Amino acid sequence: MGIKINELVKEVKKSITFENLSNKKIAIDAFNTLYQFLAIIRQKDGTPLKDYSGNVTSHLSGLFYRTINFLEHNIKPIYVFDGIPSELKLNTIRGRREIKEGAQKKMIEAQEAEDFKEAKKFAQQTSKLTPEMLEESKKLIEFMGIPIVEAKSEGEAQSAFLVEKGDAWAIASQDYDTLLFGGERLLRNFAISRSKKVKETKITLDIEYISLQKLLETLKITREQLVEMGILIGVDFFPGIKGIGQHTALELIKEHHSIEKMIEKEITIGKKRIDLEMELVEETKSIFLHPEVNKNYTKLKWNKIRYENVEELLIEIHNFSKSRIESALDRLKKIDSSNVQVSLDSFLKK
Repeated sequence: MGIKINELVKEVKKSITFENLSNKKIAIDAFNTLYQFLAIIRQKDGTPLKDYSGNVTSHLSGLFYRTINFLEHNIKPIYVFDGIPSELKLNTIRGRREIKEGAQKKMIEAQEAEDFKEAKKFAQQTSKLTPEMLEESKKLIEFMGIPIVEAKSEGEAQSAFLVEKGDAWAIASQDYDTLLFGGERLLRNFAISRSKKVKETKITLDIEYISLQKLLETLKITREQLVEMGILIGVDFFPGIKGIGQHTALELIKEHHSIEKMIEKEITIGKKRIDLEMELVEETKSIFLHPEVNKNYTKLKWNKIRYENVEELLIEIHNFSKSRIESALDRLKKIDSSNVQVSLDSFLKK
């Protein structure tokens, strides 16, 4: 879910292209990305892509082709995987599981009624990443020569740490929570510009670039206050307060400076007093301001693509179209050969 501050970032977000990111190292929120693929890469009736054995392959398809696009644009991706979730996040996970179970029933009903538009809508809420799907995703990433970083807990926190250490330039994620974790540069819609229908209207989705520093300066708040806004609005670790949206949260923080002061002053929203347990507030703040991160990750290296392994995984094991995979791999081989030529030219100039 993540914090909802889409209206507040409007003034600072910029549209950029892959060309602007050439030669940049980008930390990608792997879970966030894989769930996107499971939600959007589906058949007409809403079911995900599957191999002959019935195994879901939507995530592998999205991962393969999008990674090729990154490499073709001279972008160096780093896939960051979540670790063990915080105890506070487990309630959110349980709630999401209940929503998925309800959506699954509605999807089946719509499929039986041959209402495929409705079936697809509910199907997008049923996405589930199994341990097997995660392991195969990691295999594919490694076969394509891309580094993986395993987070201790939250992938966004680990990604923010990579940027802080200079091992990545920006973080690619759909969640604004990345900013609360201290991610200095956030990229949303991290794919080639594309169109989608919103209420029968086609809109173009460009890559959005958001600077945390610019956001804080524009809103005239600190990062700690941004985290407290998240607690008021709602984040994965705290449900928020009913009746407080992003604009109200900003007004409250700017006027009273902190949640603790709001409680002291007995501030009310909709005739209901803001009465939060400060111990829980501080615990939630600590997750964002002092997150657990893996400081001993392996040195990041982009290795040669193992073409035979990619073909075996996608074509032989999961029945992807041989001609399509080979055509895509030819694109990668062109990148490899051009990189060799650049290296040779550099050597000859010495």
